[in-house]
Amino acid sequence: MSHTIANKKKLLTRVRRIRGQADALEKALESETECIAILQQIAAVRGAVNGLMSEVLEGHIREHLMDERYSMSEKERDMEQIVSVIRSYMK
Repeated sequence: MSHTIANKKKLLTRVRRIRGQADALEKALESETECIAILQQIAAVRGAVNGLMSEVLEGHIREHLMDERYSMSEKERDMEQIVSVIRSYMK
């Protein structure tokens, strides 16, 4: 079973929290809230997204790269995909 399926409820809770934070950020911008509060909200959203990324990435690495059922070529291909995603994420 995929780690995202096994942790579906937990991951969806994180996504919903991120959505709530993004909505709060939008409302703060619309209501012309002080810039320091806006910056704090942006930092909170970024932290939440980073936490989600970290959790899914760790599960993926543990499930796909540490599993003996996968061949070395499958692991190497998967590693290249992970590196590509991380590079894109870091931009």
